[in-house]
Amino acid sequence: MAVSIDTVYQRVLTLANKEQRGYITPQEFNLLANQAQMEIFEQYFYEEKQAEKNLKNSTQFSNVDEMLDEKISIFKQESVITVVAGFGTLPFDLHRLGSLLVSATNVEIEQVTEEEIMYLLQSPLARPTTSFPAFVRTNFERVKLYPQPPSTFPGIHCQYIKLPVKAQWGYIVVNEKALYNSGQSQDFELHTSDEAELVYKILALSGVVIAKPGIKDIGNQEILTQKTQEKQQ
Repeated sequence: MAVSIDTVYQRVLTLANKEQRGYITPQEFNLLANQAQMEIFEQYFYEEKQAEKNLKNSTQFSNVDEMLDEKISIFKQESVITVVAGFGTLPFDLHRLGSLLVSATNVEIEQVTEEEIMYLLQSPLARPTTSFPAFVRTNFERVKLYPQPPSTFPGIHCQYIKLPVKAQWGYIVVNEKALYNSGQSQDFELHTSDEAELVYKILALSGVVIAKPGIKDIGNQEILTQKTQEKQQ
């Protein structure tokens, strides 16, 4: 389930050229395509929070919640992390950390802050144990486990939300014209239902890059129209 980058680029070009408003080069498109993808991706989590609030008061948002879960599920990943001297390195494509489990036992490892672990280690009753372990994120890339596991430790099972892969419209130049090359391309990882919003968002961003306010206005108006229609469904 992905969105064809060539389809999106051709639609963006068609809309941009409809009224002779300018040409968007492949380089410009690739830059804006990834910005648009990340904006839509981040919007998933904002909308998820809003849906959770609304679900407490009404069941009419249940379909919205299900759709968001379907969109986010595309990015749900699992991996096994090796632990050395109490430290483990998180996946390189991690965006949001879910749960950490001891691989052999599926015991969940509780996340605590640096300040909390200081107090926990001073308490004989509350300090982490092998039955109730804890971890601290030392930075974005690493975690530290408490208590420090032995050298025979089986590792950590990590559940997380990954970043979208970088979209790329690849091409070859023939007679001074850029022609689509699928072998050098990478489609968007977003849900197929977001294809139209990708087109309009890239169009709006393009209006700034090529200094054509009319294109930006068209893109923003289409996004607004689409959002209004979604709310009425």
